[in-house]
Amino acid sequence: AVLSVLATISNSFLGGWDVAIQTLWFAMIVDYGTGVLAAIKHKKLNSDVMFWGGVRKLLCFVVIYMAVLLDNLMSDGAPVFRSLAIYSYAGREGLSVIENMGLLGVWMPSKIKGIFEQLQEKGGESNDNKSDNNSGN
Repeated sequence: AVLSVLATISNSFLGGWDVAIQTLWFAMIVDYGTGVLAAIKHKKLNSDVMFWGGVRKLLCFVVIYMAVLLDNLMSDGAPVFRSLAIYSYAGREGLSVIENMGLLGVWMPSKIKGIFEQLQEKGGESNDNKSDNNSGN
């Protein structure tokens, strides 16, 4: 019962449980997991980095909630700002997964990398502006 209440609350804060938010959740979980595996493989596991990486991921959802509020305020509920935020974060997470996979020795097709770069650009962020704060997560 508690889980369903939490799911309902988060669903309303995130503007729904559509494919975009599902993709972001999945990318974040995979990024965190592959980041931990890569850190273990390269003997750079650091609990402080892991903790703050998790905090950053959670704070992304605060930004998405702010975007949902902006959508409601400015565009009659059309998910313009929400979509921009989710696309940007999903692109970043996807590129980080590809980077982690490379550190683990897993080859990724260039088309998949291109899709994540396009998502990131749709969100209004280019690779040049990406801060490198994904180590260990």
